[in-house]
This record gives sequence, C-alpha cells and structure tokens, in this order.
Amino acid sequence: MAEQEKNRISVEIYGHTYKMVGTETTGHMRLVASIVDDKMREISVHNPSLDSAKLAVLTAVNSVHELLQLKEQVGALEEELKKLKD
Repeated sequence: MAEQEKNRISVEIYGHTYKMVGTETTGHMRLVASIVDDKMREISVHNPSLDSAKLAVLTAVNSVHELLQLKEQVGALEEELKKLKD
C-alpha cells in the first residue's frame, strides 16, 4: 500500500510558531490551528493568570469535553434514526 504524501506547514498558535505535518490538506491543518488559537484566546480572557502550558491543557480538556458531547449526540441521533427505520 502506498504511503500518503504528507503536507508540511508552519502555523501560529497563541503567539508561537509550530510546524505541522500531516496527510490532511494544508487548509484543514490551518483551520485546526486557527480553532485551537481561538479557543486558547477565549479561555485566556477568562483566566488571564494562566501560563501557556496550563492554558494549553485547559484548552485540550475543553476540546475533548466538546468532542465527547458531540459523540453522545451522534449516538443518540443514530439510535433515533434506527428506531424510525424499524
């Protein structure tokens, strides 16, 4: 099986430059970086005393929480769809 070509870009997140490497499009990677940057800035407004490391962990915790909520919603919608099909 052929290995997918990897894209490499530099992005800025919360004032720091990071190199991203992945098989997704550069547009997708830039969008991900932009969302992380926005979330970190949003959280820092409410918690201005947090350093970057703590802010990054809090951003990750919030993001995973949102992901789990979305997975629960998808599961509930799949169950509802299954009931409608029966």
